[in-house]
Amino acid sequence: MMVPSMTVIRKQDVIKSIAEALQYISYYHPLDFLQSLEKAYHREESQAAKDAIAQILINSRMSAEGHRPICQDTGIVVCFVKIGMKVLWDSTDLTVQEMVDEGVRQAYRNPSNPLRPSILMDPVDKRINTKDNTPAIVHIDMVQGNKIDIYISAKGGGSENKTQMVMLNPSDDIADWVERTLPLMGAGWCPPGIIGIGIGGTAEKAAILAKEVLMEHIDIQDLIDRGPKNKEEELRLDIFNRVNLLGIGAQGLGGLTTVVDVKIKTTPTHAASKPVCLVPNCAATRHIHFTLDGNGPADFKVPRLADWPKITWKAEKSAHRINLDNVSKEEVQKWKTGETLLLSGKIFTGRDAAHKRLQNMLESGESLPKGVDLKGKFIYYVGPIDPVGDEVVGPAGPTTSTRMDKFTGMMLEKMGIAGMIGKAERSFETIELIKSYKAVYLMAVGGAAYLVSKAVKKARMVAFQDLGMEAIYEFEVEDMPVTVAVDSNGVNIHQVGPDTWKIRISKS
Repeated sequence: MMVPSMTVIRKQDVIKSIAEALQYISYYHPLDFLQSLEKAYHREESQAAKDAIAQILINSRMSAEGHRPICQDTGIVVCFVKIGMKVLWDSTDLTVQEMVDEGVRQAYRNPSNPLRPSILMDPVDKRINTKDNTPAIVHIDMVQGNKIDIYISAKGGGSENKTQMVMLNPSDDIADWVERTLPLMGAGWCPPGIIGIGIGGTAEKAAILAKEVLMEHIDIQDLIDRGPKNKEEELRLDIFNRVNLLGIGAQGLGGLTTVVDVKIKTTPTHAASKPVCLVPNCAATRHIHFTLDGNGPADFKVPRLADWPKITWKAEKSAHRINLDNVSKEEVQKWKTGETLLLSGKIFTGRDAAHKRLQNMLESGESLPKGVDLKGKFIYYVGPIDPVGDEVVGPAGPTTSTRMDKFTGMMLEKMGIAGMIGKAERSFETIELIKSYKAVYLMAVGGAAYLVSKAVKKARMVAFQDLGMEAIYEFEVEDMPVTVAVDSNGVNIHQVGPDTWKIRISKS
């Protein structure tokens, strides 16, 4: 006999809701984030940052219209499941973790919009892709009530890798720590975005709080308008203002807006401790909340495309059109940091796993695979999504270039590449190598993967097919927009841009 006011939740409703939620957030930005980004676009005075934001907004509309992912990195799934104490299950053959994982599996294998599986088992050794993006990271709370609330996000690796944790002394200032720490994070988290800060508890609890608070509604402007009501809100505003005064800007190019909100969540902690965790969310912010009350799966309302910002962008007249198939080393050396280039011709792709395998082959004296002749070529750090329909390639935005820094000497000396294309900054040592070899580093906009993929006119597998999205491909591109981030003289836009704008902001 069922106890009155108990709710029966069907496992299939959970699975279907998870699958549909992940598909939904793969191509629909949260509207509050879009509105904040549009305001940042109109306010931005840095042309480089303004152009980057424009591409992110245009990409967002294209993804919403085409039902294709905003970013090629469709993330690791993070799920907060809050189960009411008066909930019953129609079946107990699956755990909550297994229900969520089945929903993830269905979402990522959806044939009409396949999402890129990025989860690897055996992270210490073989690092083998699970091929369905499971398992998800699931946090379960038992709460009062007779329903289930699920908060789910798809967290990209570029922003996740920039997470910062610290055990401060009780008397230490949190805003000071954030202000010192954020510039050290670089631009691999694809600003402008949101930062979530968890304070209190223990180290792992602070991290969970920071991740969870990122799913809250953007409301910093409301807070500014009404003023803070407590110390926590004062801290939010203080950090928000300090971070934007740093001049880091969109994609780390220098500008007025680095974050569009700062979120804080706290919990009691030990008298001797002040645990703090900072987790950034990138420009491909993806999350949603839904409730299951026993009346079937969640219903996700299709947003109105009319609500998307009507932003247009095209490269300035000064942009240089470059034919990579016959560009000379002398011409490459004329490119200057900050210039916009429109690339056409053949480029090769490759990221962590491909670089590591090439390194192993060179060190062991093995012959390189047929077709892997990179002399005088450009390598694009990307792990694309599989194409559908008449697509040449699925969304194919850049991955964080710093992960390839350790291989750059090898690629320049042994492979003879002319340059690299990726996102975010390079290390000092890598910049010195680029300068020494008179190479260049070009930057594509992170968070504009679907837009970038439209520049790819042909694609073919070249080597390491077993690596999946990390295989080496040859792309033939047409008018692919990039910015010269490090020129052959070693001038670095990720240093010059923020330094310039930090000074300009301080004087305004």
